[in-house]
Amino acid sequence: MKVKLLSGSIGGVVAGMLFGMMMQMMNAPTPDGKEMPMMAMVAMVVGSSSIVAGWIYHLFNSMVIGAIFGVVLGNRVASFVSGVGLGALYGMVWWILGALILMPVLLGMSPFAPLMMPPMRMVAMGSLMGHLIFGSVLGGVFSILRSRVHSYCELPGEQ
Repeated sequence: MKVKLLSGSIGGVVAGMLFGMMMQMMNAPTPDGKEMPMMAMVAMVVGSSSIVAGWIYHLFNSMVIGAIFGVVLGNRVASFVSGVGLGALYGMVWWILGALILMPVLLGMSPFAPLMMPPMRMVAMGSLMGHLIFGSVLGGVFSILRSRVHSYCELPGEQ
């Protein structure tokens, strides 16, 4: 359990850093017709406009989401390829839960608002790509870390 939890947490942070860099380069339209950095929008979920707060919140979520992956799906990861594939599916689930339901609701919008608002559709599609990449990287890093830990030290009862 410890190996899966740690491997998932680290994989989540690595994947979160990559996804965060992608979001750092993206802007989202605002209701007044302007644009704002995606990381600033992420920060708004915790009541801030600071990009640093957005990064902290994003990386914390990435670590937790990675840990959940390790605990819930870790036993199903049999290889690097299966880790990447399961990770991509897991990323899509988090796109629906996080980007389409939780984030809009926490920002005072209705669920699935990014898909229903024409100016936000391109952002939603970029978010889908980001979540698929996040999940793929998470699953790949998880599979590498877990297999390396097991090859260097046989831990009784760990799988």
